[in-house]
Amino acid sequence: MLKVAVVILNWNGRKFLEEFLPSVVQYLPEYAQIIVADNDSSDDSLDFLNKNYPKIRIVQNKENGGYAKGYNDALQNINAQYYVLLNSDIEVTRDWIEPIINFMDKNPKVAACQPKILSFHQKTHFEYAGAGGGFIDKYGYPFCRGRIFQEIEEDKGQYNDVKEVFWASGACMFVKANIYHELQGLDADFFAHMEEIDFCWRAKNNDYQIYYHPKSVVYHVGGGTLPKGNPRKTYLNFRNNFFLLYKNVESKNLFFVFVWRLLLDGVAGVKFLIDGSLQDALAVVKAHFHFYAALSSLKNKRRLLKQKPVGQVYQRNIVYEHFIKKLKNFSSLNDKRFSK
Repeated sequence: MLKVAVVILNWNGRKFLEEFLPSVVQYLPEYAQIIVADNDSSDDSLDFLNKNYPKIRIVQNKENGGYAKGYNDALQNINAQYYVLLNSDIEVTRDWIEPIINFMDKNPKVAACQPKILSFHQKTHFEYAGAGGGFIDKYGYPFCRGRIFQEIEEDKGQYNDVKEVFWASGACMFVKANIYHELQGLDADFFAHMEEIDFCWRAKNNDYQIYYHPKSVVYHVGGGTLPKGNPRKTYLNFRNNFFLLYKNVESKNLFFVFVWRLLLDGVAGVKFLIDGSLQDALAVVKAHFHFYAALSSLKNKRRLLKQKPVGQVYQRNIVYEHFIKKLKNFSSLNDKRFSK
């Protein structure tokens, strides 16, 4: 069995492979292998790989099923102890694999772990998708150490501790293969966005842990598939957030959480309209209707899953804390307000 499979999901990403694959090849330890999982690309990605990296294994998916299904399909064909789900737009650094693998080897309850994720375009700062490890508030709003909404912190070593978190970023997520398959992988209905949060929440509901390890550092471009401000991304984020809440929130809190989210999403929709973003406002409405249409299948999923109180949840509304109380940085939040 392979120790570590670094699996890069590709869809028409020749330019990213050309720019970022060299660093992955350069800093690959002997016990690891690079595998490109191709989501039925129509560009010349595969020709580029075959010509320039003939030793890299390619797993060809039959369709573009998005991030979640793409990885699920590919990982069924990869026999390894660890998977590293790595975005194609990431530059890795020396020794980026060893610290996390050594840590996870020593901690059997750790299901997934992410590195420190900095911005490729501003390397002194954290990057939006993961930063220094992910958290959520009691209403399901995700944020990170180093990033709350659009407020991105400079990396000054303030998050240089190994830390248990709520979710690890799918941009670069190390996961134990046996646990990935035990939990039936990512939820393909998400297509893209927040599927890694759903996976990590399910792992925590099954008594596993999620960690961040700062001695591994990568640089992420971000927004390579759907840039910020794209109505499709708005739709997926709002819809998938409802999906993960409905599946994973413990029963006694489910009604309360959804009432508040309906109100808060309404406020978000109005703000989109005020800002002149009609398409984003419509995307919020569409997300809600599609959630209601999916309720039957979500109920079936929920019955098969565990729901329980879990740690690393911020027991306040991060929207209020950030926009009303003006708390800009993660370090300004009260540690005592996180569930243990």
